[in-house]
Amino acid sequence: MERKAFNDDFPGAQLGMTIFVALISVLTFTSLALFAAVPLFGVSSGNLFDITNLSNPKNIPILKYIQIIQSTSLFIIPPIILGKIFIGNSTEYLRINRSPMTKEIVIVFLLMIVLLPVINLIAELNSMIKFPEFMSSIEHYLQKTEKEAEAITEAFLKVTTMKGLCLNLFMIGVIPAIGEEFFFRGVLQRILTNWTRNKHWGIIIAAFIFSLIHMQFYGFFPRFLLGAMFGYLFVWSGSLWLPIMAHFVFNTMQVIAYYLVSINIIDEKIVNSGSSTNLLPITFVCLLITGLGIYKLYQNRRIV
Repeated sequence: MERKAFNDDFPGAQLGMTIFVALISVLTFTSLALFAAVPLFGVSSGNLFDITNLSNPKNIPILKYIQIIQSTSLFIIPPIILGKIFIGNSTEYLRINRSPMTKEIVIVFLLMIVLLPVINLIAELNSMIKFPEFMSSIEHYLQKTEKEAEAITEAFLKVTTMKGLCLNLFMIGVIPAIGEEFFFRGVLQRILTNWTRNKHWGIIIAAFIFSLIHMQFYGFFPRFLLGAMFGYLFVWSGSLWLPIMAHFVFNTMQVIAYYLVSINIIDEKIVNSGSSTNLLPITFVCLLITGLGIYKLYQNRRIV
């Protein structure tokens, strides 16, 4: 039985409950994780505030541990609770009780591979954006936060052991793919679609928030486009598993690529393929293939 105060006819109440549950969950579990870090990693409680110091290699495992807890408590636990609150059934609410078609899975898997050079090119163009002079202070702030985010990402991805690779695949591949799709497509996109009474606006606004919450302006547009694509995959397939798979494949490719760079098997230029003008013809071909793949998915859509 639906909870009348929080069903799809009351998107404002659902959004308020979503924010409340997400905040309570992330604050509770992050606090517990910080307390547990003292015995788990052998650090004193007074040194917990120094764990963001990336120059100390002992801090990296602690930061990864905190990252996993935060992602899980913010993006995975709340949607499960919310599905129970809103309609009494989390799997039905999130539409993880439906399986995508084999054809869709194959197309999306290949699509995410050829999409990488296109995303790299958009990211390169995004990084070239210049602000007017009167906004120079904002530009400097965004550049500073971007460098900090890049430093953390590099510290996380730079591993040379199979154990480190597996941990990164779990932290960057599995958890964000499930959690961010649960939260942004499974919950937020549904609420916004009901609020605007338009699937396209629901997808676009959810993708905008998805990109914005990462707090990286110079990666905003490629992340926004990915979010929009994940949103349409969800709507067309009627199953959240399809965007989860797409998200997982995209993130996993990057994790594996950086691992291969770290152990000197491939050159870093290959990871950034698409951003070089010499590779623009290949990127253009990939863009055409991407468009064809999206069109085929649209043809086979099952609107929900």
